[in-house]
Amino acid sequence: MKNIKQMILSGAIFIVLMGCSQKEIAINQIVEAACGQCQFNRDQQGGCDLAVRIDSVYYFVEGSKIDDHGDAHSDAGLCNSIQKAEVKGTIKDGKFYSELFTLLNKNSQEDEE
Repeated sequence: MKNIKQMILSGAIFIVLMGCSQKEIAINQIVEAACGQCQFNRDQQGGCDLAVRIDSVYYFVEGSKIDDHGDAHSDAGLCNSIQKAEVKGTIKDGKFYSELFTLLNKNSQEDEE
């Protein structure tokens, strides 16, 4: 009986450890991109930060900043609109690590100036 309890405990520990290990998930697709705070209502970070929605899950972006894609606070900026973006990178530890980040329907911010 003691061996069975030890086996069950060992199995439970193994399952918990496997569930807690963070896997890297490769992403190469079109996603929705915007300010995580202003458009996606994420409050884990202060200020205005670039975020993406992938399969209905929100991720803050590492490797690309919101102002790399124009004036975030202009009428067509990422704080005021959700835009499509082609992205490539990995999801790890609850963040999207960008290797490629290109806005597709960039609301022409140059036309506003």
